[in-house]
Amino acid sequence: MTYTVNCSILLTELPLLERPAAAKAAGFDAVEFWWPFAEAVPADSDVDAFVAAVQDAGVQLSGLNFFAGDMPAGERGRVSWAGRGGVFKDNIDVVIAIGERLGTKAFNALYGNRLEGSTPEAQDELALENLVAAARGVATIGGIVLLEPVSGTPAYPLKTAADALAVIGKAKEHAVENIKLLADFYHLAVNGDDVPAVIEQHAKDFGHIQIADNPGRGAPGTGELPLGEWIARSRELGYEGYIGLEYKAPAAEAFQWAIRPVAG
Repeated sequence: MTYTVNCSILLTELPLLERPAAAKAAGFDAVEFWWPFAEAVPADSDVDAFVAAVQDAGVQLSGLNFFAGDMPAGERGRVSWAGRGGVFKDNIDVVIAIGERLGTKAFNALYGNRLEGSTPEAQDELALENLVAAARGVATIGGIVLLEPVSGTPAYPLKTAADALAVIGKAKEHAVENIKLLADFYHLAVNGDDVPAVIEQHAKDFGHIQIADNPGRGAPGTGELPLGEWIARSRELGYEGYIGLEYKAPAAEAFQWAIRPVAG
């Protein structure tokens, strides 16, 4: 199983730049991050330090989020946010530069919450413009943009796979083919989506899979979701990418689990 450790939610007892090495020490060869800087356009020295931390650890940066605003305060992306001075588009060039240096190919663009004072239609129009720009940008390094349904934030409009796939369909009308569904099985399940049906219909086209158990968003095996079966079926149907470990657990026990293969 090819796992990648999300070092923005795991190993958080350590300073951010020490987490890639900790993931490597735990036996993993790949990591992924949410946007690891406070600003959309960080200082060159901060970017260099992040790149060096990944390279020195000897791990692959398998995925990176675009700037998503103030996540602890509840923001969930800037793709659809009007009146923010083009912050998302300014961020695209930085993302591409990091991806080029580290060989990263998958970039998660959180859609953004609905805003007071702006209509859903206006936000969706801007989101499509920004997603197309991002997809065309990362295409220059062979990358894909990921679009993710998210739970726990009522103002976030993409809650099911169908929600995200509808946006992806609109992007295809602009001749953009490198925007893919990020199938986070935890978020989909919590939002009441039919995860087995999503897998049956779309697994071969998933851009990425992330996992956590429910309830609690804990490690696999701490809840009730059949994550092993869902992963195995996705593989059977053609998904060949990483499985992102994006759950909450103390560092000392974060990886004391195993997903057994389906018998048969």
